[in-house]
Amino acid sequence: MNNMEPDFLNQVLTGNPEAFTQLVELYQRPVFNLCYRMLGDANEAEDASQETFLRVYKYIKRYDHKRPFSTWLLSIAAHHCIDLLRKRRMIVVSMDALPYLDPPDLSPGPEVSFHMLEDQKRVEELLKSLNSQDRAAVVMYYWYDFSYEEIAQSLSITVSAVKSRLHRARLTLAQTWQQQGTNNFSTERKTHESPAF
Repeated sequence: MNNMEPDFLNQVLTGNPEAFTQLVELYQRPVFNLCYRMLGDANEAEDASQETFLRVYKYIKRYDHKRPFSTWLLSIAAHHCIDLLRKRRMIVVSMDALPYLDPPDLSPGPEVSFHMLEDQKRVEELLKSLNSQDRAAVVMYYWYDFSYEEIAQSLSITVSAVKSRLHRARLTLAQTWQQQGTNNFSTERKTHESPAF
């Protein structure tokens, strides 16, 4: 949390639009990144980010000061994205590198970089295989370090449901990762084996 944030919040609550602009500048990147991870499209993520900040501005007086502001803000973004995914019914994730995936380090050499990029693409594919609530829980837990309690509060589910969703998501991701790895290995062996004459 930024040291200036409580001051911004107090000013926003007293109706200072400049203070709200500063809050937007402080959080626009994390909100956009969450929306992009959830929706997989930069334009949709931009629209969802704007809608998130509109909702925050509209409902700022409902903010519970006992909760971290960032948790409240990101939960609004996550809920909005879940609603969009439900409406869409077909989740589409861009194959372009997502912001949370670092670009490959070219210093180890092109072969290592290629494998790193391939792993990043596999992670993108795995994320899109999760349903919207499971994806939200995974993103909040692994990329934003939300606690089980914060995720439960954000998604309006119980802590045990959060643990269950994360456990199920980890299993699904691990099994799919291993299965894809096995399939890739089998395919590579078939293409490299010499035909028997």
